[in-house]
Amino acid sequence: MNDDRKQQAMAAWYQLLKEPLIRMDCEEQYDELLKAADEMERAGLINSNEWRQLVREAGLAFAQATEGIGNGT
Repeated sequence: MNDDRKQQAMAAWYQLLKEPLIRMDCEEQYDELLKAADEMERAGLINSNEWRQLVREAGLAFAQATEGIGNGT
C-alpha cells in the first residue's frame, strides 16, 4: 500500500516538474515541488536522501527556467 502511494506521489511530482500547471510561473512551480517533496517526506513516503534528490532536481529546473530572464533571451 505504501509503495503504491509512493509511486503515485513520485509520478505526480515528476509530472509537475515536466509540465507545470496552466498559468504557473517557474517560481510557483518550484514552490509547489518543494511543498510536495516536504509532504512526501513528512508522510514517510520518501527518506531524507530521496527528499534531497527531489530538491536538487527542483532547483536545477528552476535555475534552467530562470537562466535567460534578464539576459535578453
